[in-house]
Amino acid sequence: MKLTLRDKLSIVLILLCIVVLSSTFALRCSRSGTVDFNDPASLPPPPKESEYLFDICIDSLNVTTATVESGQTLSSILGGYGLTPTEIHRVTEQCAGKFDLRNVRAGNNYNILTTMDSVQRIQYFVYEQSATEFVTIDLRNETPVVKKGEKPVQIERRIGEAVIESSLWNAATNAGMSGDLASRLSDVYQWSIDFYAIQKGDKFKVIYDERFVDGKSIGAGTIWGAWFDHDGKRFYAIRHEVEEGGKTIAGYYDETGKTLQSAFLKAPLQFTRISSRFSYSRLHPVLRIRRPHLGVDYAAPQGTPVRAIGSGVVTMRQYSGGGGNTIKIRHDVSGYMSGYLHLSRFAKGLKVGSRVKQGEIIGYVGSTGVSTGPHLDFRIWKNGKPIDPLKISDVKGVDIKDKYRPGFELSKRRVLADLNGERLSHADSVALKLATDTLPVVPAANGR
Repeated sequence: MKLTLRDKLSIVLILLCIVVLSSTFALRCSRSGTVDFNDPASLPPPPKESEYLFDICIDSLNVTTATVESGQTLSSILGGYGLTPTEIHRVTEQCAGKFDLRNVRAGNNYNILTTMDSVQRIQYFVYEQSATEFVTIDLRNETPVVKKGEKPVQIERRIGEAVIESSLWNAATNAGMSGDLASRLSDVYQWSIDFYAIQKGDKFKVIYDERFVDGKSIGAGTIWGAWFDHDGKRFYAIRHEVEEGGKTIAGYYDETGKTLQSAFLKAPLQFTRISSRFSYSRLHPVLRIRRPHLGVDYAAPQGTPVRAIGSGVVTMRQYSGGGGNTIKIRHDVSGYMSGYLHLSRFAKGLKVGSRVKQGEIIGYVGSTGVSTGPHLDFRIWKNGKPIDPLKISDVKGVDIKDKYRPGFELSKRRVLADLNGERLSHADSVALKLATDTLPVVPAANGR
């Protein structure tokens, strides 16, 4: 085939391009070293990954984070960013049934996502309900789109220990643990240890989950095991889960498999002090006369939640003279009734005939009736006779059943090994992986 002059010129140009490109490549290699395509470090950097916030790509958006101030509403916030009354009305319509606008609370954060141009038109509004929950309002179109979301939570297994100098809460926080871990630990031991009687020098060690969102701790999660030294005795708590009736049932037991749960809580409040004990002859602080005080007074700040010490039915909910706002509960345990006096208010929805569960909040500490200051006057009756709440005999729950004993023993060995800084035997490690009614293996203690 005979080539024309035009064809020959095209071939020459192609060859010249190849020579130029090869020379450029060689020059770059001589300056930066030989390119090894098997070595990622010598390759060009990959394109930058898109950045997401609240499941929204923010590569082309400005993000402004602010805090809801006292008196602010969703309408006032959106109006401040240029939305018209008509647009705000559409937002409130779309929120109906999805997000209660009354839940926008002072102190919580919100985020405004706007365009990067000179107009900075608002595209999204994101309200942070909690450390993990948020509500997104998509404002890009005429009809807003409202949806709820949750941030992923990362879990880290921790082991912490502390010696008590003044209080359980102070001991935990001074040792680098969260305050809510102290609350959870008191819940575990509430039937075994009176935390109003703990002493300086008492100590504890606990295996627990720490929860993180966006790299920041949001508090403690599940407690897997612990020991607590109090009054010369060591109290163990071993969590064990079983599948029963299609449900996972969790409980805490001592090292012998006896449940830590009782029919009654040790006290109806957390982290307060006893200001007056049960007595048949006490000098009344207001009336200045001696008369029986057939209960225990717990000093606590106004508004402190009051919990039902046991399950039962509310038989009284009213203002009762010197006792002020009073609640009485007839418990499921035959013959027992409890009373809660001087409350500031009752829990919402509570009424005579309401069934309450153990630990349920029924009211709040106050100073109604004849009272010198905020406190709870707590009383117990057995078969109609007043008894000292601090001397009530425990009514225990259900211990480990025989069919779950092997799994419990495995859980116990795992917890004790971690608390003592030991390793499980190979056989126990294999058994834990194969067991279907035990908890996940706790990693080696890493402290905190």
